[in-house]
Amino acid sequence: MTCTPEFEIFLATSPGLEALLLEEVEAAGFNRAEETRGGVTIWGDWNEVWRANLTLRGASKVLARIGEFRAFHLAQLDKRARKFPWGDILTSGPVVKVEVVTNRKSKIYHAGAAIQRIERAISEEFGSKIAESMEEAEIVIKTRIDDNNVRFSVDTSGAGLHKRGHKQAMGKAPMRETMASLFLRGCQYNGNEPVLDPMCGSGTFLIEAAEISRNMMAGRAREFAFEKLASYDARAVQKIRDDWTPRESTQHFYGSDRNVNVIGFSNANAQRAGVSDICTFTPVPITSISRPDGPAGLVIVNPPYGARIGKKKDLFALYGAFGHVMREHFKGWRIGMITADTQLASATKLPWLPTDAPVAHGGLKVKLFRTDVL
Repeated sequence: MTCTPEFEIFLATSPGLEALLLEEVEAAGFNRAEETRGGVTIWGDWNEVWRANLTLRGASKVLARIGEFRAFHLAQLDKRARKFPWGDILTSGPVVKVEVVTNRKSKIYHAGAAIQRIERAISEEFGSKIAESMEEAEIVIKTRIDDNNVRFSVDTSGAGLHKRGHKQAMGKAPMRETMASLFLRGCQYNGNEPVLDPMCGSGTFLIEAAEISRNMMAGRAREFAFEKLASYDARAVQKIRDDWTPRESTQHFYGSDRNVNVIGFSNANAQRAGVSDICTFTPVPITSISRPDGPAGLVIVNPPYGARIGKKKDLFALYGAFGHVMREHFKGWRIGMITADTQLASATKLPWLPTDAPVAHGGLKVKLFRTDVL
């Protein structure tokens, strides 16, 4: 068995966004950052686990790799799971659930049977209560059985990290904050320019951009699963919070949407996030937006693209109108657009740069389309 002071930490993201997350992780100074499928791996101690959860904007989960052993059959899995040092990780209070992913390269390939053995070991040897469902769990132990190697990770985040703690109201098909931050990074946004979203929905892109501009800590307003682990050091975590330095911003962020209701959502969410003073939301359709006074910046938009057959004609008109407004009134600005449909992107007649890998989002594959300065 292995369970060392410095261990591997997996930072998850949506497939297709790994390279952008790697950029953020390297810029934040984490050790031995390496892109892998579905995320980025780093190495560090619990302090780095806490820092990743609190400060990274693009990671959706932070998993700490807590140990591993070999097992060739269920009886061996049971025996070795009972000897595993669960007390180094767990406390007796929180309700625990185990997830198992296995493959045919392993002698143990029945995930349900493996879950049963590991949960029973945790319950009988350590005394933890086992959750009946994943929704009930306070701590999740993720287990991968690959080539007869049983590897344990603990989900140190709890609720997905896109849940910053301030978005209570949202429109249809919301963009997750973690994805929004990485798409902003993909547009080379660094907080030093205005941002406009003419189909802003509940304000995700603009609130995220405003927080980045003010260097606000991503996880400042939420709780984490790591607070219920044996390794938790409240004073050390508070020091990470105290050492963080927000900054003043001279930028402004502009959102509009034809749906009056979501404009109310945007204002309320921005208020809770503490950025309402630098955000302006107005209920106007795409054809009526105007270029803000002041310097040029970034337009970023996540227009509808999942319409039923028969509605696509309306979408072509919408994308065409967006492109026309950008070309006519936003000279000097850069444009970023997320869509699942290349034909719709082409309907804007904007000079899109070559696109990168598609990104998994809501059961679809979307791409970030972007321009240089118009």
